[in-house]
Amino acid sequence: MKLLAAYLLATLGGNESPSAKDVKKILAAVGIEADADRLATLVSELNGKDINEIIAEGSKKLSSLPAGGSGGAAPAGGAPAAGGAAAAAPAEEKKEEPKEESDDDMGFGLFD
Repeated sequence: MKLLAAYLLATLGGNESPSAKDVKKILAAVGIEADADRLATLVSELNGKDINEIIAEGSKKLSSLPAGGSGGAAPAGGAPAAGGAAAAAPAEEKKEEPKEESDDDMGFGLFD
């Protein structure tokens, strides 16, 4: 992740095709030593490709993945799901008062 973040920072700075040396320089500025093998793989995979297109493709792939849970997606905008009164109900939840504990249930008192 650190390598990719440094690569993206280099592209954000105007370098369309950062080299391994460029990425190492960014990482060294914050005291991180780069793994040479992983860095070489990253640079070779991304060399000559438009980073914006790669991000767009990745976003499409992520949108097709399930986000967890067992239900469908929540309705987006528009009319309230069950009416105005039902939508206001969660905001007006009753606060339960804490019950006082009693020693009667145990059969003896603290000072018996």
